[in-house]
Parts: sequence; C-alpha cells; structure tokens
Amino acid sequence: MLEIRWHSRAGQGAVTGAKGLADVIATTGKEVQAFALYGSAKRGAAMSAYDRIDDEPILNHEKFMEPDYVLVIDPGIVFITDICANDKPETKYIITTHLSKEELIAKKPDLQGKTLYTLDCIQIALDTIGKPIPNAPMLGAFVKVSGILELDYFKKAFTKVLGKKLPQAVIDANMEAIQRAYDSVQ
Repeated sequence: MLEIRWHSRAGQGAVTGAKGLADVIATTGKEVQAFALYGSAKRGAAMSAYDRIDDEPILNHEKFMEPDYVLVIDPGIVFITDICANDKPETKYIITTHLSKEELIAKKPDLQGKTLYTLDCIQIALDTIGKPIPNAPMLGAFVKVSGILELDYFKKAFTKVLGKKLPQAVIDANMEAIQRAYDSVQ
C-alpha cells in the first residue's frame, strides 16, 4: 500500500489536493482513500491530509501511517510540526520552500539523510493561479517524484476533476502550475 501524508495550513488546498489525487488514481482501477484531520479547523491552522493507494480494498481507516511520501505545502509547517513522525528510511519528502536543500537541512536537521525534494509551490501558485494555494504545484511535483502516472494522463484526468467546480481559465492556470512544478522540482 502506498501512503501519503500532506502537511499544510487550513485553506491551502491540502484536502482538495489529497481528494483530487485520489479521484485521478481511482480512474486507473486502484483502490484509494483520502481524508483529513483538522485540529481547530480555522483558516491558517496546521492540519494534515492523507491518501492511501492500493490494488486491494483498503480496510485501514486509521490516521496512523508510515508514509511513503510526505508532502509539505506550507514552508513554516516544517518548523512547527513533526513532519518526520513515523517515517521509514525510504520515505520521500517534497517540501515547498524558497530555501535550497542545504539551507533547509541546516535549519531542520531532522531532514539530514532523508530523500528530499524541494520547490517553491507558493511562488508557482502565485505566478500561475494568482493565489497562494500550493496544492496544484505540489501535485505536479508528486507526479514527477513518484512516477505514479504519466504527467499527460494526470493532467487530463485532473482537468476533469477540476471541471466539476471551476471555470476554464482557473483550470488552465492549475495545469500550468502542475507543469511548472513538475519541471522545477529538485
């Protein structure tokens, strides 16, 4: 089973990102699960969202997981939440930050020796979508790092997911954000 934990602040789109990822993966015939834990549920409060993906029915509905991927879409969360909780040696981290990997590790030594990818999802979102909602760029980075799906397939399926709620201009901006993050994750 593939397990993904998202860390963000409420209002940044982690729940939408986790559910959107689940919706896209479900089109491949895999079993999926997406859910969130909110704490105070106030905009800006730290929160987590989760995905599980498997070939078999998923019977585990607990929040506890040993994630294969940890996606951090708010750079400040790195310093106020234990993003490394219950990880395993092969856990991969994708973190939005303006810092280089070396600068980030110097400020957060817990990341030393981890498989770490960085990019500035917030800046990408501002440049493409016009709002600091970094979930779409994080999805682009995740698709690249995980290799779970071909980018074109993901974008086409995610366009259908977004098409249920958003105007075409916003969908196009999200596709640009996904592509830009896919191309820039390091």
